Amino acid sequence: MAACMSKISPPKALKHRRVSLRGADKTDLRTQFAALCYRFKREKLQICLITSRGTGRWILPKGWPMHKQTPAEAAATEAWEEAGLTGKARDASVGTYSYIKLMKDQDLPIMTLVYPLEVKKVHDDWPEKNQRRRKWFSPKKAAKKVDEQELSLLLAAFDPKALM
Repeated sequence: MAACMSKISPPKALKHRRVSLRGADKTDLRTQFAALCYRFKREKLQICLITSRGTGRWILPKGWPMHKQTPAEAAATEAWEEAGLTGKARDASVGTYSYIKLMKDQDLPIMTLVYPLEVKKVHDDWPEKNQRRRKWFSPKKAAKKVDEQELSLLLAAFDPKALM
């Protein structure tokens, strides 16, 4: 029996950062929650990125777990505080990425869970407006703007229709 096989390109090889946790405490690997804020403008998918406060790199709004908030709710809170965007974050993560957070006294390995948030309102004023830039990109351009390869692949492949 002959089968029709379509050619599927293998995913790009990921270059993971080497993280040594030898001799580490159980709290030495931290978790953050990010909001993948998206909207459709003229039927085109757009993803919002913001700049980090320290280096000005393009990133997703993200932050630490919050007391009495689910991970998706914490991601939505970060979207408001850091980007001035509101909507409802979905409870299911669309992926993860890792990075090293440069701190004053140590560098922390961070595992970030990404939650999609369909933006319902773009606010003109928000808590961190004077500390960050906010900009909308196509998924392809957003993927090229971020430094983390895992996040880049996640942004390039993001399809909100798959969430339904």
